[in-house]
Amino acid sequence: MNRTGSRLSNRKRQVWVGVIAVLFVGDFVLCGYIPSRQRLKSLEDAKGQQRRTIEMAAAQGEELSGLKQKLANMQRIVESFHTYVPAESALGTFLEQIAGIMTECQLTDQVVLPGKEWETSSVSGIPIHITCKGTLTNLFDFFSRLEALDRLIRIEKVTLVNDNNLTGLISMQTEAVIFYQSPKQRKASGAAAEEAAGGSNNGT
Repeated sequence: MNRTGSRLSNRKRQVWVGVIAVLFVGDFVLCGYIPSRQRLKSLEDAKGQQRRTIEMAAAQGEELSGLKQKLANMQRIVESFHTYVPAESALGTFLEQIAGIMTECQLTDQVVLPGKEWETSSVSGIPIHITCKGTLTNLFDFFSRLEALDRLIRIEKVTLVNDNNLTGLISMQTEAVIFYQSPKQRKASGAAAEEAAGGSNNGT
């Protein structure tokens, strides 16, 4: 009888030990391991997000210098609008300048043809078709000289074709646009100038 009771007592002890072990393991998994894994994953996600943010900031920092340069160029153009965009088309003067530059750059087969003018509320434009032939160095020199002119010129399209005879010459076709102030803009500028002059006279 005592042996039977002792065996039952041992089994109960083993059962309780097993139950406690299961509860301990369950508590460790539910209250320790899983939350720790979740926190670790959250930390890894936060670290990845921080790395992406840093990379994005670095990329934007590189773009910022370029944007600042573009902004400075735009401000320069806006501040000197009347210089870069003359009141009159001055087409004849421009065509003479282009011809002179092309000759100085040793470009041959020169053709410069103005197209049909167009107009917006602030500016008018004249398309210019330019054709010539020369070395790559001469062509780059030509575009550098164009950029240095004291009026706004927009290059729409450039086509370069190598000479089939392997002479080193390149045929170029360029579509450009020159700008000048529209009648509405000239009228507004004139009114502003008269107002400023009137204010100055009143002040004296």
